[in-house]
Amino acid sequence: MKKSEMAKKTIFVPARRKIDLDKTSLAEISKELPKNLAVVYSIQYEPLAKKVKEFLSGSHKVLLFRQVLGCSSLKLPPRVEAVLLVGSGKFHALGLASSLNVPIYLLWENNFLKISEEEIKKFRARKKAAYMNYLASSKIGILVSLKRGQQRLKQAFELKKKIEKKEKKRAYLFLADNINVSEFENFKIDCWINTACPRLDMDHPKIINASELNGLNIYVG
Repeated sequence: MKKSEMAKKTIFVPARRKIDLDKTSLAEISKELPKNLAVVYSIQYEPLAKKVKEFLSGSHKVLLFRQVLGCSSLKLPPRVEAVLLVGSGKFHALGLASSLNVPIYLLWENNFLKISEEEIKKFRARKKAAYMNYLASSKIGILVSLKRGQQRLKQAFELKKKIEKKEKKRAYLFLADNINVSEFENFKIDCWINTACPRLDMDHPKIINASELNGLNIYVG
């Protein structure tokens, strides 16, 4: 086998969190949840999510059960009244809350919380501020991840052309395997457009997701 062929091979090793389900706590949590639910999870918590779904199915209707990514958008069945996310932190939960019109609950190991309206309002205000910053900017950095599943180099090139032609702004491509926002200060860039994981916009106030430029008719999907 040639060295170039070997370099293309990637081994993905699944990781799972080993957590015992606290049925007493979940029984109390279930009282706060609406009848019709979507139960979603990050991949590390799949075994726990299956136990949660099985437990809740005795008292609730789980109309959707699936894995979510930071990059994924979620379409809910019509009757879903709330989403229960089995995962860690608020990374996915805030993203879901900002795009869906139902309450979002987070089950983090055996901790339980609801994403508040105030948190959603602040998140949306931050996104609006990033959009206004883009409109006022003249030098644009386009972020491109080299990770599989997030790499959108072709779209980034097309986006660059559209921005320069339609918006008369100067655009530059920045490629990286891991995007470190602390490095941004090394470049004279007014606004950063993200073509990788959409939740990267939570890491820096001057990041706007490429998908949010649809209103200017310049986004390339």
